[in-house]
Amino acid sequence: MSASTPSTADTAAPRQRAATTDAVFARLKSAAFHELVAASMAGDNEAIGTLFTWINPAIVRYCRARIGRTGSAYSSADDVAQEIMLAVLGALPRYSDDRESFLPFVYGIASHKVADYYRRSGRDRSDPVADVPDTVDHGLGPEQTMLRGEMRTRLVALLDTLAPRQREILVLRLVVGLSAQETATAIGLTATAVRVAQHRALTRLRAGLSAGDWL
Repeated sequence: MSASTPSTADTAAPRQRAATTDAVFARLKSAAFHELVAASMAGDNEAIGTLFTWINPAIVRYCRARIGRTGSAYSSADDVAQEIMLAVLGALPRYSDDRESFLPFVYGIASHKVADYYRRSGRDRSDPVADVPDTVDHGLGPEQTMLRGEMRTRLVALLDTLAPRQREILVLRLVVGLSAQETATAIGLTATAVRVAQHRALTRLRAGLSAGDWL
């Protein structure tokens, strides 16, 4: 096998991680999740514990995508994720909306906490900070690692060309997996406005790609 041809092990690990991530986010749209929300709203402590176990990976991924790394680690993003979890816990007794609207409610809190982070750190939200969360795959060879790093750097640079609201919508729609309506509820727009903004953002990203990026 040549150095440029990925082995089965090289390609299996990313697929396994993607499947795991898909499962994590799929259950946040399930009937079981909505039942957990209802039980948590009723004050069931066991349900509350399970609810927060389920939403934690989604919140961490959102923060890492919005804030990115601090040096080589996601320490700031993970700290903000913990702030969000505490804020959601504090707001839960006052939440009285439909249980299907709980996830957009959580991301609405998350969006405000991320904005608070930028204010505290003295950084304008329009500064290039978008990042693409990933994990280290020790099964990758040097060439695959280098190519992945180059593509990730290119993607981050492209995201940095977008307006903050466009980046927010792409993160919620493509990284987190919210529907257009859920995204609209989270950020205070209509579903139509979300779809239009997403279309414009993706069009701008495509325009920034060279022919080589599609190969």
